[in-house]
This record gives sequence, structure tokens and C-alpha cells, in this order.
Amino acid sequence: MAQAALIIGGLYGLLAVVLGAFGAHALGDTLTTRMQSIWHTAEQYQFYHALALLLLGVLARLGMAGGLTNAAVVCFALGTLVFSGSLYVLAITNVSQLGAVTPIGGVLLIIGWALFIAAVLMRA
Repeated sequence: MAQAALIIGGLYGLLAVVLGAFGAHALGDTLTTRMQSIWHTAEQYQFYHALALLLLGVLARLGMAGGLTNAAVVCFALGTLVFSGSLYVLAITNVSQLGAVTPIGGVLLIIGWALFIAAVLMRA
């Protein structure tokens, strides 16, 4: 799971930078202020959770991971994809129904953090 967390975290980090530049330069004049804000939220959450995945991957490499942290990796990876991905598509298309998917990703991210906290507490 360490390898997967590091690869996905690195990929999400890379894409956050690319999509941030794309949003600022290519879409800057075409998105409304509200849609730019939505795009920026997607970038922020993607970057934060890329870093969280990298942290979990490093902890796993150090032998400080287990079932709870592995589950957190899955929640962070899927949650980021659903949360940020739906916001990127919403910002570009302005199809408000896509916003209904976003909370599913948000719940996965929350569960991921709860699993991380539980893993830390159980090792204490």
C-alpha cells in the first residue's frame, strides 16, 4: 500500500499544479468568479490530500502503517477523485447536478481523516 499511496499522492500533486496553472491561465478569462472559486477549492483539496497520501506512504515505508492507514489511503484516493473531480467538471460545465456527487467525495475524505486519527490513537 506504501507504493500505491506514494504514486497516487505524487500524481495528485502533479495534477494539482498542472490543473492550477490551467485554471489560472487557460480558464481565467472564461470562468465566472464563482466557477473560479469552485476550481480553486478543487485544487486546494486535491493538493492537501496529495500531501496526506504522501505522508501515509512514508509512514508505511517506515513500518508504521496497518489496516486503518491502508483504509485511509483508499478513502483519500477515492475521495479526492470524486470531490475534486466533480468540482473541476462542475466549474467547466456549470452543470449544477454534478454538485450532488461532491459530498460523497467529501464524506470519503472525512472518513479517511477519522481512520488516520484512529490509527494514530491505536499506536499510542
